[in-house]
Amino acid sequence: MSSVTVFSGSFCNEEAVVRALIERTGFQLLTDADLVVQASQKSGIPETKIERAFSSRASVFNKFTHERERTLAHLRLAVAHALSADRLVISGFAGQLIPRSISHVLRVCLIADLKFRTAKAAAELHVQDQEALKLIHKQEEDRAEWTKMLLDRADPWAAELYDMVMPTDKMEAAAIAAAIAENAASAVVRITERGRRAVDDFQLSALVETALVREGHQAGVQARDGAVLLTINKHVLMLNRLESELKSIADAVPGVKSVQTKVGPGFYQADIYRKQDFNMPSKILLVDDEREFVQTLSERLLMRDMGSAVAYDGESALEVVREDTPDVMILDLKMPGIDGIEVLRRVKATQPEIEVIILTGHGSESDRLMCMQLGAFAYLQKPVDVEELSATIKSANEKIRQKNAARL
Repeated sequence: MSSVTVFSGSFCNEEAVVRALIERTGFQLLTDADLVVQASQKSGIPETKIERAFSSRASVFNKFTHERERTLAHLRLAVAHALSADRLVISGFAGQLIPRSISHVLRVCLIADLKFRTAKAAAELHVQDQEALKLIHKQEEDRAEWTKMLLDRADPWAAELYDMVMPTDKMEAAAIAAAIAENAASAVVRITERGRRAVDDFQLSALVETALVREGHQAGVQARDGAVLLTINKHVLMLNRLESELKSIADAVPGVKSVQTKVGPGFYQADIYRKQDFNMPSKILLVDDEREFVQTLSERLLMRDMGSAVAYDGESALEVVREDTPDVMILDLKMPGIDGIEVLRRVKATQPEIEVIILTGHGSESDRLMCMQLGAFAYLQKPVDVEELSATIKSANEKIRQKNAARL
């Protein structure tokens, strides 16, 4: 018996269709939430961070942390392990991670007219049509980004991505479920030995990919009958050394019989390959209204393998904190609008785990005492020696690491 993936537009009656399908077939239901839990258990990454992979907006720190790539690797591993079983309904975004080479998965899209969806959202959420429509458009952005990233298709509802596209505004949930069940039982999507091998290949490629990201590396991974091909898609100055390191990591994965590497189209672009060093601070938020100073500081920290994002005022800094949760914040005191002391007070009230280093050229002794009482990690004066600042950031990062280790 085959399995089914269901990818749906928002407010397209997905829950009712899936419920009817489970009742009719007796298949096991796996949702994105289920797979997020499994991925979190395998990776140690918090569930909230894994859920963010389904959002259209990547973290501002992602180019330093590679958090989205690490998350996707472990989501793939969770999906690959799930496919060891048959008779599944995988509902949500995660089903799109399954390679097209696995032919015994029936791919279903649920979609409806925008007018239908707007009315449904407005009724369920008790909001006006305009607000409901705005929410639908935002959720469509997430779906479009997801299919663009995984399948290189900007239109998440393109018919060629699916085996069945079902209009939920024109058919009842029970009728849709019956049609899906009938097709899932057909010989076209029946499990074959070739399909089993494709699942094995998917599982092995997912294992290799997670092994690579755990060591801070990114590479495309393909596996077939134990032979693994790694694709390097960013320029690297010492290619032979990188290839050797990637091969040694992949070779250690059980089931790998051989490893080859190649360079992909991205290798010839200007972007430089950077191995993620998990011991180095990579989620630093620099907050200062002196744009030239803070941009130069960001570049100097990057030269020391420390990744940072920049905010030029207190309000922007608080928005980044709400959306992305930096580990360490370097904070100026004198800024237009919300000043540094107020930013420090709000950050420590809502997210005390963020370590805040004050870096100011205008502070007084009373400011220093106030900041330390509010929970600042350190108080530094401009101009600051970049090595002193780097050492302070590393100390703050080490404090965070020790706290996280104590929780495990």
